[in-house]
Amino acid sequence: MPSPGPRPAAARATADDALTRVAGGDRDAFPALYDMLSPAVHGTALAVLRDPDHAAEVTQEVMVEIWRTASRWDARRGSARAWATTMAHRRAVDRVRSVQSQRTRDQAALDGDRPRAFDVVAEQAESNLEAERVRHCLGGLTDTQREAVVLAYYDGRTYREVAESLEAPLPTVKSRIRDGLTRLRDCLGVAA
Repeated sequence: MPSPGPRPAAARATADDALTRVAGGDRDAFPALYDMLSPAVHGTALAVLRDPDHAAEVTQEVMVEIWRTASRWDARRGSARAWATTMAHRRAVDRVRSVQSQRTRDQAALDGDRPRAFDVVAEQAESNLEAERVRHCLGGLTDTQREAVVLAYYDGRTYREVAESLEAPLPTVKSRIRDGLTRLRDCLGVAA
């Protein structure tokens, strides 16, 4: 009857031995080490990330890091499996933070590009205040200026139509409108 498989202690010793050989420069030991550790590394990454694609990327990154830094492993501080899964956990957490930061940046960019909602109440309040200021300033004009400006700008009449309506000469009406607009501009504080 075949044996049910290696015992956990034997598997750990095998991974520990393979990592020791890789740390010593034995390139041929790495494929076996990869086969022994990559399932645990992938499982750890998948548990944190919950995304198979990201977990596969983290697994690849961790296994490359193990290849490059095998000499840093200290058997007295833990098994090869513990060392590898710790690296996987740290990388996976870093990936979660990175992905979340990217989402936050993307959302901020979208929010910045989105046109602001039109605030009808604020717009109406501002319009009312502006209309009140204009009414106040119109009250500061002479009667003839106010009448000429109102006919020209609120009724939409031409200079000639205003002159006919007021039964005044065209140059006089133009002067009244010009002088009235100058006084309105000064009252409203509008730059020329």
